[in-house]
Amino acid sequence: MKLTFYGAAREVTGSKVLVETEHGKNILLDCGQFQGKGLETEEQNRAVAFSPAGIDHIILSHAHIDHSGLIPFLSRNGFTGSVICTNATRDLCSIMLADSGKIQEHDTITFNKKRAKKGLPPVEPLYTQADAVASMKLFISVAYDRKFRIDDYTTVRFTNTGHMLGSGVITLELKEKDGIKRLAYTSDIGRPSNRILKSPEPFPQADFIITESTYGDRLHSSLEESDEELFRVVHHTCVEKRGKLIIPAFSVGRTQEVVYSLNNLYNAGRLPRVDIYVDSPLSVNATNIFRMHPDCFNEDVRELMLTDPDPFGFNNLFYNTSVEGSKSLNEIKGPVIIISSSGMMEAGRVKHHLANSISNPANTVLAVGYCAPSTLGARILRGEKEVSIHGNKYPVRADIERIESYSGHGDYLEMADYLSCQDPGSLKNIFLVHGEYETQLHYRTYLETRGFGNIEIPGAGMSYKI
Repeated sequence: MKLTFYGAAREVTGSKVLVETEHGKNILLDCGQFQGKGLETEEQNRAVAFSPAGIDHIILSHAHIDHSGLIPFLSRNGFTGSVICTNATRDLCSIMLADSGKIQEHDTITFNKKRAKKGLPPVEPLYTQADAVASMKLFISVAYDRKFRIDDYTTVRFTNTGHMLGSGVITLELKEKDGIKRLAYTSDIGRPSNRILKSPEPFPQADFIITESTYGDRLHSSLEESDEELFRVVHHTCVEKRGKLIIPAFSVGRTQEVVYSLNNLYNAGRLPRVDIYVDSPLSVNATNIFRMHPDCFNEDVRELMLTDPDPFGFNNLFYNTSVEGSKSLNEIKGPVIIISSSGMMEAGRVKHHLANSISNPANTVLAVGYCAPSTLGARILRGEKEVSIHGNKYPVRADIERIESYSGHGDYLEMADYLSCQDPGSLKNIFLVHGEYETQLHYRTYLETRGFGNIEIPGAGMSYKI
């Protein structure tokens, strides 16, 4: 078989790996959008380097847009095969892809206004909300730990990675002339202890592994330490400074984890009496899907639900979906907590909240996840004194805080520990994806100290025959 790396190659977005089998099938592992690089992102997403009509199957590790977000684009341009994923991933994609299509339409309207002023012709959106809805008919959902037979030569199995609701290692078994080859694609690996989800589970022994490296040079604090950090930031901002706490968080995963931590503080009587708003229609819908999949929750959450049936709801927590409600949050003068997407601060309602709040020293911006180097979130975290939001310049006077352990990605020790379910002597190759190159170099060196060898770091478009 042949592997070609079309995305997340020495970067952390746009995950796509093409598997070409000796029996003539083309299988795409993930189909993610590139994100966070402005006009370059738009060009990368449109310039798919393979024929959508030539793809037989997409096997999807999880629903995050940098892994799933180009499925409607491929469907719109000739892909008619199947999209195979877990049950929860399908449910999340049904809302996340439609939301992405809506964003594409909105952004294209704004973009075309700028083009019209320059005398340039309009462009079509990458795909529409209707395209996203139409693509859902291609989805086939499979339970964890079940072998699903794709054809006479290929089976797939998903093993929980604890990264987000429905995420899974993809293990392909392919019958070739020289025997069965086992290819495991871990995609994103969660932390061994998760506030909500089950811990990552060992996956079957593989011959070849494709695995992530996002935090390949960093270690996270414990969940208990990060929850105490959250309490400290809430108390300092809302009690001591009497200001607004803006928490940019991805709608799926991080938002639910932050709400769950606040729920625990509320149950313990430690949460200050302050209103909390989740300001994101997608977050509201995603939280409802979380409620539909308690089978994915860890034992602590299931035990909590015996006395607290809704770990994502409590007094003074409000979910807002309307534009009017979002605008009204800017009028609040006293202390308040606003959780809004996106986590990298590149799009969505959070940019309006940042524009309204970032220049006031009484306020705090708290990042709870990874921000790619070129994003607004990364610029704020680097300490830039002035940032551009919606074309306007704003001085940064608010406190800037970061709690990395809310990330759904394991650190380099946790990722390597997860890979220890494999016998290094039985592995022929490991391919590192979804990481910045310098970070990947560090992670490769560390993996070598753990006994792993033959580790490749593919660049974009590179192919390997295995």
